[in-house]
Amino acid sequence: MRLIILLATTTMLAACGGAGPQSAGSSAAPTGSGGSGSGSGSGSGTTHTFVDPTESKTYTAVGGTHSYSYTVEAPGEPGARQIDQLYQGNATTVRNSDLTIAYNPRDAIFDVSFSNALAGTSSASRFQDPLHRTDFGGLVEPQIGTPNLGSAPSSIQGMNYLESGTNNNVTGTGAGTFAFDLIDPSQGGSYDATTFFYQTPGTETQYVTFAGYLRNRATVANVTIENPGGAPTEFISQKNTLERGAFSYGEITPNDEVPTTGTGTFEGTMLASMVFNDQPDVIGNFDTYFQWIAGRATTNVDFGANTFSLSLDGTVGAPFFDGTSGQHSVLENAQFRANGAGDIDLVSAGGFFGQFNEAWFVNPGGGGRLDMVIAGSSIDGAFYGPNGVELGGGYRIVGGTPDERIDVLGTFVGKKP
Repeated sequence: MRLIILLATTTMLAACGGAGPQSAGSSAAPTGSGGSGSGSGSGSGTTHTFVDPTESKTYTAVGGTHSYSYTVEAPGEPGARQIDQLYQGNATTVRNSDLTIAYNPRDAIFDVSFSNALAGTSSASRFQDPLHRTDFGGLVEPQIGTPNLGSAPSSIQGMNYLESGTNNNVTGTGAGTFAFDLIDPSQGGSYDATTFFYQTPGTETQYVTFAGYLRNRATVANVTIENPGGAPTEFISQKNTLERGAFSYGEITPNDEVPTTGTGTFEGTMLASMVFNDQPDVIGNFDTYFQWIAGRATTNVDFGANTFSLSLDGTVGAPFFDGTSGQHSVLENAQFRANGAGDIDLVSAGGFFGQFNEAWFVNPGGGGRLDMVIAGSSIDGAFYGPNGVELGGGYRIVGGTPDERIDVLGTFVGKKP
């Protein structure tokens, strides 16, 4: 159950000033934080360590973000659909990223910025109130749409959730409706909340970790259309702008410490946010929903040949419904697979880069395989820790079939056994 609590806060949201629904939970204070190193030697020569930080530091994250804005007229009613749609997405590189994460260990303050003009994302938040910490279980939980990565089938350990935002004219019932419990549309209503979640450094990897975020914005109003000679038509209109992202960050290995001979296998976590709608040209359904994917990543590296290969194996989460059709092709608990490869180029790329050659889904219950037609893809990553003992990066897979909206953006991390 989700409970909204209104508190004063100094959270900085790009679209508003920031007082808002603060969520409290059982999460412990972070023992470490960070982001993908800036590539410029930020923090070099300091006493900072990733797992047990001793001073403030800002990291540049590598991954992808995307946004989806649209309007729903009469959500929850028969025939409700998404209109006025605008979808945008972008994946960053090691050397070119606007995604930043800063952590102040003295005051346990996070400053995160996921603004990316190409992706239409604009989140910039400060999490400084202890009540910003939240978790699943109990009366207060992360906002709707947040993946519970600590539960099956993901069962990822060491997850932390921070949340802040603003709202007005809402209920506190935690009904779980897409309308974010906005009430009395005749008076208007708004919702704007950002959730940042990450794996505690040291849980599985020591020098790099992964994170994700979501921002949900909504406004609702009553609409009346006068009909000459007849009764007016009245309905609720809800404008929604949704943001999602996944990325890695940590202590990047200096170029001269990355091995130049030998091979290595790096195992770790993968996380992705996806939109998948292959139905417009088949049944005329234009409703698109966000879904999270979480699982494992295997990266094989040949340092001598300056090449790598990446395999992703994830499980798809439930769609983020919104009072429209609810029709979708990739079901909850579907399996996701993708394979790609590329080159290491520390001088030009600051790490490694490549592309995917295949990606597909298999629905549960003996469902058929859904292969993605790939129009474009990218893999960008770097090595982390002494002598490149760990790695992390981001990726994107864009669908190429006409009259479909399919896009997967995510991150992966890994370490040697």
